[in-house]
Amino acid sequence: MVQGLVGTFLLLFLFRVYGLFKCLNQQRAASRLLTSRAHEVDKMAAVLDRSFIEICGFERETLHRFRDVTVNLPGVSALPGGQRFPDSGGAFHYEESGKLLSVTSNRFIHWSTAGDSVQLVEQSLDTNLLNNAIRLQLSHCKVLPGGVVVQETLSNVIILVSTNQSVHRLVLPHPTRMYRSELVTEHHMQSIFTDVGKLSLHEPSHSALIPSSVGQTGSPSTSTAWLSESGEAHYALASPAGGIRVVSLPPLGTQGSVSVVELKRSSMMQRLSGWMPSSIRGEQSPADLALTLAVKELEEDTFIFALCQDHKLRMWSIREQACLLETDMLDYMPSGRGLKRQSGTGHRLRISSSLSGLCVGVYLSFPQRGQFTVLQLVITDNNRYSLDHISSLFTTQETLVDFSLTSTDIWAVWVDESNNTVVKYINFEHNTAGQWNQVFVQPAPEEEVLIGVDQDPRETYLDVIFSPLHFTSSAIVKALQIYRRGSQKIIDPSWDNLKKEVTVAVESELQSSVTEFEFSQEEYRRLQVDFWSKFYACCLQYQEVQSLPLGLTVSQNTGLVCLLKKGLVSFLLPCFAVDHLYLSYDEYLFSEEETPITEDPDLGRDLLQLVQCLRLVSDAVSGGMAYEMDKALEHLESPERAAELVLENLLSNDEKNVIEDIQNKLQDIRNPMAAMMVLLRELDLETDSDVGVDGLVLPGLNLRISLSQLLGSSSAVSVVCQAVCHLAMTRTLFCRDLLILQKLYLRFGDNMFLGGGAQLLQLQQDLIPRSSTLLSSYYLLKRISQSLASSVPIDIIDANLQHLTVLELSDTPAPSANRSVLSPQTVLELFYQTAARKLIISQIYSQQQSSSVLLWSHMISNVVILLAQLLWPSNSGFQFPECLMANCQYTQLQEYVRLIGPWCQVNIGSCRFMLGQCYLANGEGQKALQCFQEAATEVEKEEFLIRLTGTEEEEAASTPRLQYYNKVLRLLEDVGLPELVIQLASLAITEAVSDINSQAALWTRIFKHHLDLGHNSEAYEALTQNPDSSMQLDCLRQLVVVLCERSQLQDLVQFSYVNLHDEVVGIIESRARGLDLLAHNYYELLYAFHINRHNFRKAGSVMFELGMRLGREVRTRLGLQKQVNCYLAALNCLRLIRPEYAWIVQPVSGAMYERPGASPKRNSDGDFSSEPVKRQVDILELKDLEKEYVVSRSRLTLAQHHPPSAAIAGSASAEEMVTLLVQTGLFDSALSICQTFKLNLTSVFEGLTFKCIKLQFGGEETQNEAWSWLAANQLSSVNTKESSATDEAWQLLASYLDKYPSANARHHRCVISKLLSHGVPLPDWLIKSYKEVDAASLLRLYLNFDLLDAAAELVLEYVDALLGRGHQYFGIERPLSATSSSVWLPYTSIDQLLQTLNETQTNSSVYNKVRDKLEDYHKLVEQTTKRRLVTQ
Repeated sequence: MVQGLVGTFLLLFLFRVYGLFKCLNQQRAASRLLTSRAHEVDKMAAVLDRSFIEICGFERETLHRFRDVTVNLPGVSALPGGQRFPDSGGAFHYEESGKLLSVTSNRFIHWSTAGDSVQLVEQSLDTNLLNNAIRLQLSHCKVLPGGVVVQETLSNVIILVSTNQSVHRLVLPHPTRMYRSELVTEHHMQSIFTDVGKLSLHEPSHSALIPSSVGQTGSPSTSTAWLSESGEAHYALASPAGGIRVVSLPPLGTQGSVSVVELKRSSMMQRLSGWMPSSIRGEQSPADLALTLAVKELEEDTFIFALCQDHKLRMWSIREQACLLETDMLDYMPSGRGLKRQSGTGHRLRISSSLSGLCVGVYLSFPQRGQFTVLQLVITDNNRYSLDHISSLFTTQETLVDFSLTSTDIWAVWVDESNNTVVKYINFEHNTAGQWNQVFVQPAPEEEVLIGVDQDPRETYLDVIFSPLHFTSSAIVKALQIYRRGSQKIIDPSWDNLKKEVTVAVESELQSSVTEFEFSQEEYRRLQVDFWSKFYACCLQYQEVQSLPLGLTVSQNTGLVCLLKKGLVSFLLPCFAVDHLYLSYDEYLFSEEETPITEDPDLGRDLLQLVQCLRLVSDAVSGGMAYEMDKALEHLESPERAAELVLENLLSNDEKNVIEDIQNKLQDIRNPMAAMMVLLRELDLETDSDVGVDGLVLPGLNLRISLSQLLGSSSAVSVVCQAVCHLAMTRTLFCRDLLILQKLYLRFGDNMFLGGGAQLLQLQQDLIPRSSTLLSSYYLLKRISQSLASSVPIDIIDANLQHLTVLELSDTPAPSANRSVLSPQTVLELFYQTAARKLIISQIYSQQQSSSVLLWSHMISNVVILLAQLLWPSNSGFQFPECLMANCQYTQLQEYVRLIGPWCQVNIGSCRFMLGQCYLANGEGQKALQCFQEAATEVEKEEFLIRLTGTEEEEAASTPRLQYYNKVLRLLEDVGLPELVIQLASLAITEAVSDINSQAALWTRIFKHHLDLGHNSEAYEALTQNPDSSMQLDCLRQLVVVLCERSQLQDLVQFSYVNLHDEVVGIIESRARGLDLLAHNYYELLYAFHINRHNFRKAGSVMFELGMRLGREVRTRLGLQKQVNCYLAALNCLRLIRPEYAWIVQPVSGAMYERPGASPKRNSDGDFSSEPVKRQVDILELKDLEKEYVVSRSRLTLAQHHPPSAAIAGSASAEEMVTLLVQTGLFDSALSICQTFKLNLTSVFEGLTFKCIKLQFGGEETQNEAWSWLAANQLSSVNTKESSATDEAWQLLASYLDKYPSANARHHRCVISKLLSHGVPLPDWLIKSYKEVDAASLLRLYLNFDLLDAAAELVLEYVDALLGRGHQYFGIERPLSATSSSVWLPYTSIDQLLQTLNETQTNSSVYNKVRDKLEDYHKLVEQTTKRRLVTQ
């Protein structure tokens, strides 16, 4: 019997695939190209004919996405009686929805009707469709059952709608006509409903009233419609009095009117074309009322199948307008004759085409039973029709909502007495036992929320309500409106805002109900639970309404099965074998005799028996124990210990003898170890191959573009990820129960094992640890699939992208700019959309041909299991954590690493690295550094870390660990954590013992960051440790520059610079000579450097060089001031050393300093140099420096008193400076220069004399100006009397003449000459002083300037002085006498005077006086001479 069943199922599977898809070869080819683990997926998917599971892929959008389109036809009003039709739903699948390269791949339209409205949604599993939902409002009309039909042509999609008063036709563009090319690369596409608002639905070509019949009352009860090949739209309406009326609209764009054809049993004749048909012949019986209609075009005719109230199936021909076939369906039902008088209002009819012909499926509904009957239409040679019976299938008495007929299967959906949805399917050809296959529908959310003692009620309820798996946003919105009694309107329906609104509403209700000011924490907690449970009950109520089934759809092209509900669409996915066993209802599980998990019948029986025990364990585990188990897993406690505690609870509270029942069943298992090992093998998703294999090249651009969108829409993202979530939740419970059962085995001991202690040892040391690991793994998958992704600010995303760039992870999935429209989005959905989908689809289609069709069951099973494998922590792939890192989901990534930490031994180092990234993002640098250090030990072992270290583009490090350290160091530098860089670089140096280059780079890094942090001593220490001389020199240069910029010169000077002294000096000198003198202080630094080392001559040389450059380059008052200071400092330095060493070397002006920065190829004039410039040096001693100092001080004095002179004074020589100083009136400074450089003082006296002359004859303004330069000169005496500037000037001149005597009274002579040349009378003091020095010169000056009277007066006085009268005024110590020394007279000058006086008659008296005085003198000389001669 077992072999027979196996053969039956295999044949059924092959026939079904051939009948539906006609592409078995492509499917087999695709299966062969999967990895070894994917083969196991196919094996697990072999249970496709056993069961399916419902996945509610509802989108969590809160925005109202339906666009309303209202149709108001003139003359239409509500019919009396208010007949109401049940809500219904349906779907249309594009003909090419199963073709991979088609625009309509995985694309369909589904609708729901309610009263006068039709909601139509176009949905795609590959691309998000824009403007894809409309609500068609047909005023005063009721949409009939079966009243929505969608058909497609090459250019259009036509939607036909039938109501109780009107018919409508919507002509929309076909998707293939909306795009110029089939290669659509956008992530979003426009729906065919985008431009529906542009249609004029009120025009006769789109809408028409149903013509009324004479004497007919009521409205049609059901309908169907179709589009003929000529383009006419036909609507078949079930007449309330029996028969069928066919209303036809002419082809779009042609002239014509509405036509009506009456199909009746009595005449079978066409009665009218136009709006008013003729009277109907014959009588109609209410038993002829059609309950459901179906239409099929065969050859050149169209046939309408009608299942009537009298339980008969009739087939009408449109061409013949006759009933060609009538069959009583009770003939196919046992004891059917007894049911003839019962009403058949629940009957249903469906038709389906297959390779063997047209199949007709009929469901007969009676109060106590229901039956499906499948018939095949047979056409004979003489065009006679008959029905062959294929199968009769019986069902329970649940209320049928809808069913779908395919070429091999019947899919049906019921609602039971508890209003629960029941979905089943069966193969009507080969299922002789009549056993329906299970569909595990999505259970409603739990009526009560279990709240732990350590949980906050508000947070717990919010987590449950806003979980991605439980409630639609519309259900929450409606519950909130009812809870608030409609007092407020929700303005912002976003998911986050909705969560805030719910919190505020419940908390406000709670606060308003509190009357006491104080109450205990327990009372407040109880109030929270009461109010939150009240709101939760509202959500449950509206979610139940949203989940009411309206219809079922099965795609003939892809095998896609969808359950159409009032508020959402759910998808049916194949259930894997191990999940099928665990989820099966008891009646199915106990009746199964084989399992696809194993081919061994004995092992299969043991396996089924073991699963039955697991079901008993599952039923016995209470909600509290399940919560404690989850809590233990969340807190990383031992799963084995938690299972033991649950088992202890079961044993102590076993009121129903569950343990005894389990023990009895366990005794029937022959080889429990083998059965457990099979289960563990099926549960383990570990694979040797990497799903994310690189280098998969898909053939053909068209195929690659199509695959880039396959299963990429938000609907597909939701379905796939919720399927993985359901898989994880189911298998978490499976592993939990298996672990508890294994612990129970240990308690029973040898009594349960034929093998005795060896099996117990295997159980304890092998199977239980494996079960524990699987439980932890699936719990991890469950947490991943339910954890919500965080919204990330754009600045954090930019910073993260920069970090990824630093790490050079080029193939890391970058944050997607086209996020799913799901709100909120789970991290699993984020991962699937941004990274996993591409890897999975590439894996499946790596070598598949482009002609392959899309098989829903095969495709979705592989995608789900491969996605689970990508998440499986024991596999080598690390794409999921990488995705979290790339998308800044740091909190979720930390939780992931925390959950796998204690038990997962794969990718340990990679996880530590990721955890370090999280700590970095959260500002916990020390923790991050610890993680990075821990990850270093696994660098050469794990693929992610190998890839991380394998993209080094700079100089390659000697070891992978050093490359890893370099990457981490860059990351830490990019984040801005220099302290951590220093710590890690210090650690890395220990790894680079034999790599000099790496050591140098690391020491350079340490130096740089110490310097940045202001750790000058540590930076210097790192500099000295650097083994590379060039890098050491670079660091030294940076140290000097940075410390100078920070003005931390004390540290810079005090460093010892062992073996680096010359380099430091060279660096500072180079900086000093290459930068602006006033902006930088490198010369002062160098001076301090030499002073600190007592090298005074070097220090003096530096300051002298600075002074020289200041004189040439900074010709300002400030520059001159600094120059004076520099020369003073240089003088001090040389005076501190012994005289023999008090000298410095001076570069010759023009060699190095003449024009800094000038091209060496040209001279200062721009001409080419004839020969290279030869450097020459001069030795400067202390006296030379003193001279330079005097000049520079004079320059400063000049600049201080006359700022414009600063520009020229800087390069002026000593002689030039004397001139400038004299012009400015700085005579003290000028005299100082003259004395220092031994210059003639004549120019100084002449200048001062000239200024005295100007003052003598100047006005008041000249007097006032003179005080400024007079104040700059130090007067020899203080005049207490009030005097003028002229007096002060003359006094200054007199003091200079006294202070600076000269040979032959040269200074007096030049002063007098200057005065006389300007015609200024000589002051008495000047004449007096000059007479004492050189009266003869004064006489000559008088003669030179024709001052004869003065000359005569002088001669007279001079002769008197010689004669003894006033001789002291002429500097004559002793007058003429015999005993005195010789005296003399300037006879030449006197002769010139006499000659001149003699020639001038006006001066005759003066002439006589002089001559007489000379004669007296001559007499006395003669007497004196004689006396001296006598005495001798």
